[in-house]
Amino acid sequence: MAAAVNDDKNVGYDCDVLVVGSGAAGMSAAVTAGHAGLKVLIVEKEPRFGGTTARSGGWLWIPGTSLARAWGIVETPDLARTYLRHEAGNSFDAARVDAFLTAGPEAVDFFTTKTAVRFDMPLVFPDYHAEAPGGTQGGRSMVARPFDGRELGAHIRDLGAPLPELTLFGMMLGSGKEIIHFMRATRSLTSAIYVAKRLSRHLMDVLRHGRGMNLTNGNALAGRLAKSAFDLDIPLWLSSPVRELIVEDGAVRGAIVEHDGRAMRVHARRGVVLACGGFPHDVARRKAMFPHAPTGTEHTSPGPTGNTGDGLRLAESVGGYVDDTLPNAAAWVPVSVTRRKDGSSGVMPHFIDRAKPGVIAVMRDGARFANEGNSYHDFVQQMVKAAKPNQEIASFLLCDHRTLRKYGLGCVPPYPMPIGYDLSSGYLMRGETLAALAAQAGIDAKGLETTVAQFNALAVDGRDPAFGKGSCAYNRYQGDALHAPNPCVGPIEQGPFYAIKMVIGDLGTYAGIATDEQARALDTKGQVIEGLYAAGNDMTSIMGGNYPGAGITLGPALTFGYIAGRHISGRAPAPTDR
Repeated sequence: MAAAVNDDKNVGYDCDVLVVGSGAAGMSAAVTAGHAGLKVLIVEKEPRFGGTTARSGGWLWIPGTSLARAWGIVETPDLARTYLRHEAGNSFDAARVDAFLTAGPEAVDFFTTKTAVRFDMPLVFPDYHAEAPGGTQGGRSMVARPFDGRELGAHIRDLGAPLPELTLFGMMLGSGKEIIHFMRATRSLTSAIYVAKRLSRHLMDVLRHGRGMNLTNGNALAGRLAKSAFDLDIPLWLSSPVRELIVEDGAVRGAIVEHDGRAMRVHARRGVVLACGGFPHDVARRKAMFPHAPTGTEHTSPGPTGNTGDGLRLAESVGGYVDDTLPNAAAWVPVSVTRRKDGSSGVMPHFIDRAKPGVIAVMRDGARFANEGNSYHDFVQQMVKAAKPNQEIASFLLCDHRTLRKYGLGCVPPYPMPIGYDLSSGYLMRGETLAALAAQAGIDAKGLETTVAQFNALAVDGRDPAFGKGSCAYNRYQGDALHAPNPCVGPIEQGPFYAIKMVIGDLGTYAGIATDEQARALDTKGQVIEGLYAAGNDMTSIMGGNYPGAGITLGPALTFGYIAGRHISGRAPAPTDR
């Protein structure tokens, strides 16, 4: 039962800026405004801070940065603009895209020189459609540098945990080289030594501190942004949801916040920034915007359960509106649902396993339907198109024993980790023959046998003319560089055979509050709502419903949080009012 709340709204708190939400967007706005000398308050609905960012991959897509130039990669904004125009199509928003391309590199320089935030950028990480006009092979995607959680002091206990399905013994694995070391631990002495040292350090941290202290990926980004906020003495109220916005003389000037068992009137002299994480767990809005979820329940999100569209509803309550015109209301990802050992359900996003050689995906009729190595967003759209009417939209990722033990699949780790629990829980299905596997999974046996036979006939030579797996840069990047002749294609031939069921999930919502290029919320007439800003997944995505590359949610989140904080602090000239 929820604690009783004292509704004496005369209890007050004064600040310049109220930030609602503690993910990358909210923290970015708070740190930017705080660095400008403004008094900032961050309020977070959940008992831990970090939001979706804390459990994310921690990648940001921002073209034209100093990090890219350090690699000798120099591009003009016109190249990225061409790419985004191609990706967004009719949903291209020139003003906001230009603001992003201009402010993004500035935001990276600000955070890396003035705060605790640091990034690492690989020389090569292709855009998801690198062959499209304006696409590149690298220089746009960066990841948060690992961070020592001890630097957060006592605040480390309040940092949101990473997604358990993306950890090993609770240990977060860094992207890129670290994952490769773990996959090759049984085949490379160098990798084996690296893994042994990494596990030992993690175990010591758990014994001393109750959790791992080597924060990576999104946990590192959330930790670094929080450290930057705490260094500025910005208070962060946890378990403090916003009940309503305060409007004075036609402008948003604060909110009623539940805090410490009472309703507090927070007066924000310069305005409010909404960064509540979008609506992945708002069943009613999913029903209205997700075609694959006609009741709102046919969807599984790995995002925090507290992301229920609070920011969108708050904006609507003061005249704002949600732009639902994008062709995709969210960033789609195939996910599998597993049963954790404590009995709860876990959600595993399938990012890189689909691209490995010896792995294919089929529908219930046993037929392939897509290039498995393509981006998760593209893959799900193909899955939807391939689904039969009135049938659950699901597909099955399958491989043989050799491939499973070499690469793992979904939550199932590679050799020498055991797979018994995944089999007994039903998460991983196994059959000594393809027909036996099909019977267990509910796949048409003849269809599956035919598909695998046709695939294998050409896969031995690394070819996939049906769907072109391995034919584009992003496919190859996620494949196995040591597997020839095609890093993404290999036969499925040695039983037993395995399958995991995948359904539709998301990495964040695209439909959101309509804003201008300064992150200011707009009303239904396109007029600015004075004092109200939105960023992150609360703001309508600038990607036009598409998914151009790794980090296209966090890159704009950091950038538009920075834009909002800069504008609200008066450091940016106000554009002509609409």
